[in-house]
Amino acid sequence: MKKNTGIWIDHKEAVLVSIEGDQTIVQHVESGAESHLKPAGGWKAGGTVVAQAVFNEHTADERRKHQYHAFFIKVIELLGDSSKIAIFGPGEAKLEFAKAIEKVSGLHSKVTGVEPCERLTENQLIAKVKTLFIAHK
Repeated sequence: MKKNTGIWIDHKEAVLVSIEGDQTIVQHVESGAESHLKPAGGWKAGGTVVAQAVFNEHTADERRKHQYHAFFIKVIELLGDSSKIAIFGPGEAKLEFAKAIEKVSGLHSKVTGVEPCERLTENQLIAKVKTLFIAHK
């Protein structure tokens, strides 16, 4: 039996809706990544304020990039036996996730689409995934 999976993803969490026959499974995965808060630093703490802020922001960006990558890998592992995959979400996370699938797994040929989508309730997401895969039969 084929398993079709729809993923709603942003940088904070992913919601996977897998449909296999009459069975629907919903999984939530938290990213655990830091938010984009300005780092705290004292006045002239190790150089000029601007230089320190740029250094701190660069370090935070690199750390977040690695956290997102680990998050994407965790989600990709849950997709292993999916026949078709649809990706939804606001912002850039869905595109970054699609690129991660292309780089680290052989699943990119199973991706049927990447669509912009604001946050949905779990029931709305289940309905969207079911409708999408019925249309793709």
